[in-house]
Amino acid sequence: MPDDTIGYHSVADLRRLYANGDLSPVEAVSAILDRVNVLEPSLNAFSRVLADEALSDARRSEQRFIRGEPRPLEGIPVTIKDICDVGGVETETGSHAIRAGIPAEDNPVVARLRSAGAVILGKTTMSELGWSGISRNPVTGVTHNPWRRGLNAGASSSGAAVAAAAGYGPLHVGSDGAGSIRMPSHFCGTFGLKPTYGRVPLVPVSSNDNATCLGPMSRTVADSALMLEAMAGPHHLDHTSAEGAPQSYRSLLGASLKGKRIAFSPDLGHSRVDPEVAEIVRAAVGVIEHDLEADVEEVTPEWAAEGPELGRFFWCVLWGRHAGMLDQWEQRMGNDLVACIRAGSGRSATDYLAFRERKFAYVARMSAFFAEWDYLVTPAASVAAFPVELVQPPHWPKHAWDWLAWAEFLYPFNLSGQPAASIPCGFTSEGLPVGLQIVSRRFNDLGVLQLAAAFEAAMPLPARRPALPFA
Repeated sequence: MPDDTIGYHSVADLRRLYANGDLSPVEAVSAILDRVNVLEPSLNAFSRVLADEALSDARRSEQRFIRGEPRPLEGIPVTIKDICDVGGVETETGSHAIRAGIPAEDNPVVARLRSAGAVILGKTTMSELGWSGISRNPVTGVTHNPWRRGLNAGASSSGAAVAAAAGYGPLHVGSDGAGSIRMPSHFCGTFGLKPTYGRVPLVPVSSNDNATCLGPMSRTVADSALMLEAMAGPHHLDHTSAEGAPQSYRSLLGASLKGKRIAFSPDLGHSRVDPEVAEIVRAAVGVIEHDLEADVEEVTPEWAAEGPELGRFFWCVLWGRHAGMLDQWEQRMGNDLVACIRAGSGRSATDYLAFRERKFAYVARMSAFFAEWDYLVTPAASVAAFPVELVQPPHWPKHAWDWLAWAEFLYPFNLSGQPAASIPCGFTSEGLPVGLQIVSRRFNDLGVLQLAAAFEAAMPLPARRPALPFA
């Protein structure tokens, strides 16, 4: 088989090829590394490629297959977002100002993936400190959208989504504090799941007010389901992690959606959406209603109107705490991050607690809504990919830092801790991907995966690939 197709195989495909002796883990990893060498740095999805380590691990996986002892993800390539520690490899986080150094051991999620047999290919790029939805940072530069060079790939898990779309293997670890898994999945035409808060342990525990999660990113729903099985479950270093054991997500994907109550909100009652994106999403919702026989109703959730003010307050305060480092580092930081830090500095504890009370009331109203509905579906973002040097698309109002303006569908479900996914649902007239967001009540991660899998089967867009390398 041509080497450039191996990185597009699913986990199930690779497992079958390994088991039959038609392909070895070493051959698979070597082929993907060859592809990485061809496409990087033009795409710039990696902050660090760990080729020697990956080939060594692949040889060990090969021996386990020979002995008849393969583990669930034996020999399956995976990439790790740079925010997560990989033992012995510097954690850069796209920042000159805050360097996490060289960790002695793996992040618990990385350790779990290794224990399941996965082979770590390297660490993927992210926006500076993970703060924005723009795929660039001062350390590694621009990560390019695989569908067109020079366009935003989304962030902060930019490299993970690009790696998935570019055929750098089936599995990719992302994190999501205000849309950072779902947004790059939308821009790159891949699948990404932000699990229920606490479903996957986060070490160290984030200061983002219980909003940040680690989660799977892939081209197919089934691959993310398998990945979630390996990642999920409580951990003693995350006191907020949920005690529930992970389910067998992959084996349970085939549930019927007939009769499920699905709310569709094209704009949450307040969000601007580009007309072409809105049209593509509405057509996708029609597929859910007619092909999957779900009960779909268009709604404007009464809780949604307060979201923009809450989202911007908490995001500014989160980054405003770094105001003290501007004197030393401002000249080596992105101008948009500096503007956000300045906007969030000087807030008092009284301000924070008052907004936290409002957030809890907001989340309670959301929970009441999801007691009546099985799912909410929305656009994943308001726009398709735009030039990466900008904070907003050229036809949108300008602002020094506010990328949240075109991502208002995402962060409400970080505030509430609910599971939410972005799945490809179409392409613009310029050939750029658009994502559909699927949300459900807390701890119904399986339900989100089931609806996503059913939609994927009815509208199998992930088979479409970007034309790489760039001309």
